[in-house]
Amino acid sequence: MHIVADLRKCAGLGMCESMANDYFEVDEDEELVSVLVENPPEADRAHVYAAVQACPVLALTLEG
Repeated sequence: MHIVADLRKCAGLGMCESMANDYFEVDEDEELVSVLVENPPEADRAHVYAAVQACPVLALTLEG
């Protein structure tokens, strides 16, 4: 599984970061998400999936 962030959609709301701060970080200056770990291990996939689903502007997707 690979995390993809669409920075054109990102509003910097930080839902992903609040749910999975080991994987996402929102830059306060640019108000955009950074994916810290693009390929989460199997053990964390459900956790990351929940954070991706929480994005209110649908800027995050999972591939693979």
